Amino acid sequence: CNCSAVGSAGCDVPGRCVCLPGYTGPHCQHCAHGFHLDRDRQRCLPCACSPSGALGPSCDDDGKCQCKVGVTDLKCDRCSDGYYRANDSSCEPCHCNNHSSACDRVTGTCLHCQGNTEGKHCELCRSGFYRSAHACHHCPCSTMTSTGTCRIRPGDAAPTCDKCKAGYTGPTCSQCDSGYYNSDSICVRCQCNGNVDPALSPAVCKPESGECIGCLYHTAGFHCQECEDGYVRDPEGTNCTRKEATFGSETKELTNSAPNVSKAPSLPTAVINSTLSPTTVQTTFPISSSDNSTSAFADVSWTQFNIIILTVIIIVVVLLMGFVGAVYMYREYQNRKLNAPFWTIELKEDNISFSSYHDSIPNADVSGLLEDDGNEVAPNGQLTLTTPMHNFKA
Repeated sequence: CNCSAVGSAGCDVPGRCVCLPGYTGPHCQHCAHGFHLDRDRQRCLPCACSPSGALGPSCDDDGKCQCKVGVTDLKCDRCSDGYYRANDSSCEPCHCNNHSSACDRVTGTCLHCQGNTEGKHCELCRSGFYRSAHACHHCPCSTMTSTGTCRIRPGDAAPTCDKCKAGYTGPTCSQCDSGYYNSDSICVRCQCNGNVDPALSPAVCKPESGECIGCLYHTAGFHCQECEDGYVRDPEGTNCTRKEATFGSETKELTNSAPNVSKAPSLPTAVINSTLSPTTVQTTFPISSSDNSTSAFADVSWTQFNIIILTVIIIVVVLLMGFVGAVYMYREYQNRKLNAPFWTIELKEDNISFSSYHDSIPNADVSGLLEDDGNEVAPNGQLTLTTPMHNFKA
């Protein structure tokens, strides 16, 4: 029969060789269709091409099947790079929006997305990027002031940060929010000790310096940490109150300036109100029959102390001016008295001698000194009495 010892099972009566599976030819010396020769063993082995990936069941002498587009491997049972198995029968190209050339051959998920993209098909921008003109650009949002993510809202030309961190505001979270101020490019909370009301002020503090605006409850200072003039801290050290000056064993508060605190102490004492500008000091004298020793103290503010000192100075100046005026008037009176004209009348038994000691009256007329019409004036200035009884009227 001359049949192949490897590919045949012998021959039949007419002398024809009976080929084994995978062999063909007159003597069963060739590999059948769908088989290829294994050179190591000199046997025909099946091609085993994938029915869905190969163009047919045949293969070359090396056993490589002829694959469809998008299919690769020796038996055409694997999708090529850039393809994935969409179903059991074919491999489909990867859909990565031109941002990747490879995807998972089973699921189709794109691998190594480029252009700051991500997602199953590289259809999304990575965190911290936004899409504009089919490309992903970096968000102008710092991770120190925001979440770092942004988006372009409809109608806007620039992106807006998704969420600012506490203390920051603005489209890019680059501004300090109300209640914060800029300190070395960092927004720091205003330190106003709870003595400001954001509802009453446009801002709690100045955004460039942190100085508190509109201190309430009679407070003052850069951080509203001090009491304004005329007010002091209460015993608890929390509120600024105006205090009365009390003589006794304790000091009672007149005015409580803090909110939600109302004190109306009963005064079982006689109170004398002394009004000073700009504040009022009340002096209280307690009546106690059991305590003979009285301890007195006055809580006077610095402004009241200055007013008292100024008042004392004014009073002293007025007294000094009055004293100087009195001395001046007294001396003027003495000078006028010394310089006034006066007359000397010498009475004798039979005449009256008259003389003047004032330079301004060198030739005085003394005829009017006496009311007696019979008197005569001598050339030497002497008056002669003519009445027999020497009676005269001067």
